[in-house]
Amino acid sequence: MTDKPDTQPGARTREDGRAGSSGGALHASERTVIAGVLALITLLATLDLVVDLREGVTLWHVVAEATVAVAACFGAFHLLRSAWLLRRRLDAQRRDFSAFRQRAEAWRTGSKKYVDGLSRSISLQLDQWQLTPAEKEVAFLLLKGLSLKEIASARHTTEKTARVQSSAVYAKSGLAGRSEMSAFFLEDLLPPDAAAASDGQGGSQAT
Repeated sequence: MTDKPDTQPGARTREDGRAGSSGGALHASERTVIAGVLALITLLATLDLVVDLREGVTLWHVVAEATVAVAACFGAFHLLRSAWLLRRRLDAQRRDFSAFRQRAEAWRTGSKKYVDGLSRSISLQLDQWQLTPAEKEVAFLLLKGLSLKEIASARHTTEKTARVQSSAVYAKSGLAGRSEMSAFFLEDLLPPDAAAASDGQGGSQAT
């Protein structure tokens, strides 16, 4: 439960980061190298153009070299500008993620004593259901929202083992599944208005 604030904003930030990274087909270093090469081409073409003008070469030759210089200059400018925009976007994402982590840490610090108390209360109830230590751990991971595959990975067991242990949790507790177990422990965490609405919805569905 303490990890709850990390879910959506954190996932969104990571997705944004991946989008920002995948959005740039070239790495920053590659952009810099290509831009440098284009800038060098621009400089050499410009110098050659100046020499040609002094020597009175034909017009088409001057126009061709001027076109090369302008195209190279435009390419270098475009690459440098896109690299600068990409860096700004990634810096903004890093700042947003850092601010989010600070808010999440502040929430954990402020609510630690309440969360610890809730965790102890849940543990006592799991003891009353006579769960084994392994089943208790699975029950906590189920409440945290992990899938059976994720639970198996976290506990270094097979998914089949996690499924058997979760079935034992539900059988010993008399609950039908994860949603009923979450409601058993967490329903009272809802604000009064939301709890009343939930009760009303449950009553209407029952009828």
